[in-house]
Amino acid sequence: MQFCELVAAVRNTPLDVTIPADWGQGRASFGGLLVALQYEAMRAHVPVERALRSLAVSFVGPVAADVPVRFEVEVLREGKAVSQVLGRVVQDGQVMTLVQGSFGAARESVANVDGLPAPEMKAPEDCPLLPYIKGVTPEFMRHLSMAWAVGALPFTGRGTREMGGWVRFDGGVEDEPLTETHLLALVDTWPPALLPLLNKPTAGSTLTWTIEFVQPLPKVSTLQWCKYLAVIEHARDGYGHVAANLWGPGGELIALSRQTVAVFG
Repeated sequence: MQFCELVAAVRNTPLDVTIPADWGQGRASFGGLLVALQYEAMRAHVPVERALRSLAVSFVGPVAADVPVRFEVEVLREGKAVSQVLGRVVQDGQVMTLVQGSFGAARESVANVDGLPAPEMKAPEDCPLLPYIKGVTPEFMRHLSMAWAVGALPFTGRGTREMGGWVRFDGGVEDEPLTETHLLALVDTWPPALLPLLNKPTAGSTLTWTIEFVQPLPKVSTLQWCKYLAVIEHARDGYGHVAANLWGPGGELIALSRQTVAVFG
């Protein structure tokens, strides 16, 4: 099932969506997809002129594949310019993911600071691709592509503070403008930056995720590569704190991300 088909499903029947196994990540469904679909359900309850400014996500439990999911929405407050919305990913009567979103209309301001510049990296065609390998890489990787440019690969024990490269959709995605929905999946495609520090395959998961968007979004196609860089700010006692940014192919800052990650080794 393609990304666009799942987006269409949540738009049509947000309280009855089934995530297929080919969007899996270990025993769970891909978190980036879940948040993207929850955002779509929330977007329908907010005036179109109020752009998504930020999401705060708590991954409570794993969402199983091939079991119906409800994407519930509650509008907490409608202010003059900002809407605060809460989303719940519910499966078998239990909340599996919480998403709190802030949507805000543009206003005049004297504060005007350009986004952080994109780091220098090799071009995607000069970087090794991380392919989908059945039984080795997560199932959802058949739908997305990563070109590794910064840092070591996961589980090599040669990781540093930084990890990154390029990311885009794969698997026959339609050529269309990149939206916040697409970006939520793209940013979460990259594995936790702590994994290259480990010297053998070890389970890891994201506990919390906050992501902020630079609005208005630049004009980027779903077929173009975006640049990603993650920086480990601290790691100890099985938990790590990672900040990351995503830039468009022209170097425009698109999104700022932060994750608290648990690793079991």
